[in-house]
Amino acid sequence: MRSDVITLTTDFGTASPYVAAMKGVILSVAPQVRILDLSHEIPPQDVWHGAFFLAACIPYFPPETIHVVVVDPGVGTARRLLYAEIGPHRLVLPDNGLASFLLKRFPLQRAFQLLEPRYRLSTVSHTFHGRDILAPAAAHLALGIEPAHLGSQVHDPATLPIPEPVVGDVLRGEVLFVDGFGNLLTNIDEKLLERLGALKDAEGRLTATVAGRRIQRWVRTYAEAPLGELVTLISSSGHLEIAQVQGNAARTLAAQRGTPVEVSLVDQQNRI
Repeated sequence: MRSDVITLTTDFGTASPYVAAMKGVILSVAPQVRILDLSHEIPPQDVWHGAFFLAACIPYFPPETIHVVVVDPGVGTARRLLYAEIGPHRLVLPDNGLASFLLKRFPLQRAFQLLEPRYRLSTVSHTFHGRDILAPAAAHLALGIEPAHLGSQVHDPATLPIPEPVVGDVLRGEVLFVDGFGNLLTNIDEKLLERLGALKDAEGRLTATVAGRRIQRWVRTYAEAPLGELVTLISSSGHLEIAQVQGNAARTLAAQRGTPVEVSLVDQQNRI
């Protein structure tokens, strides 16, 4: 399948020459391709952040789009480099868990290790596989090469250990991601809350406890609560979110990824 669009997601930052070098390689092979920058501000070496970021944006792209991702703390080691089709989406990336959140939503259709020398640069550095292997492979894929020509098939891409919420007297979860506003996105999703009946008349019933602070205000949108108030709501990605209206919940609560979150219903004697 040919593609007219290749996206780039990296932890390189916008001031480095590395993104420009990758674009040069892609355009040298496939000059007709349009290159879109998704983000080059993934925190350095933060595979978890990159994985969550990809799952939040890639599903909204046309399926023929090729997504090149370089967050690669293991560059130069024995970790694999992959072309992967996950659901309808096509990715070229290190096999280090970057696809984890996408794989929770979509099945792995097929994946191949990038081994074929014809589809990489003639000289491959030990420290820049994004330029020398990933970018040229993506460009050749955009021209329509059969993915199986890239290398051997892979059935077991690496995944991160994503924690699941625990249902008991209270619903116990944790913060999965802190966005740029300081909003706390948890591993408790909307479907689970609906199944437990927690979203029916949630205002005044649902209480979230984060870092010892009880938050009882439930809203649909941030503007429903006064400036500075801590609130709970369902995020645009379908996660239970703790936010501070025009503030920074992460800073106010001293919370971060992994901070425990408990949810209870007050009219059921604090039983979910």
